[in-house]
Amino acid sequence: MKAKIREFLGRFIDESSVGDDDNIFETGLVNSLFALQLVSFIEQEFDISIENEELDIQHFKDINSIASLISKKLS
Repeated sequence: MKAKIREFLGRFIDESSVGDDDNIFETGLVNSLFALQLVSFIEQEFDISIENEELDIQHFKDINSIASLISKKLS
C-alpha cells in the first residue's frame, strides 16, 4: 500500500526524500490542488470512497496517515 502511495507521489515530487511521517503539505512539496488528485487516486486505486467527513488534511498529511485511512476503509 505504501509503495503505491509513494509511486503516486513520485509523479509530482521526489518521493525518496519524503519519510513516512513527513507532512507533505507543511514542507511545501504539494498544494491543495494536489490533495484533490490524491483523493481521486486513492479512490480509484483502492476502490474505496472517501466521504466528505473524511476530507480532513490530517488523513492526507503524510504517507502513514494515508495508509491508515485506506486500511480503515478496506476493513
